[in-house]
Amino acid sequence: MYTVYILSCTDGSLYTGIAKDLESRLAVHRSGKGAKYVRARLPITLVYSEKCTDRSAALKREWQIKQFSKEQKQQLITRLGIDKTSK
Repeated sequence: MYTVYILSCTDGSLYTGIAKDLESRLAVHRSGKGAKYVRARLPITLVYSEKCTDRSAALKREWQIKQFSKEQKQQLITRLGIDKTSK
């Protein structure tokens, strides 16, 4: 299982990524050793996560979410929140 996630950064921006182990990935981000984008915008808050059956499905969903406008991402976050499982 993989997880697609969205982080809210301190500057109000949203970061989308995937992880096999979400808790470990969040720890890496919070330690300042994760993605360069997030490193410059700490602290972060997990605002959305969605489980996917495999890496391919997670990458496709991540790409789809990255194409959304910020408003569409906010609607996704509001509507679905954290820990939703995709089919």
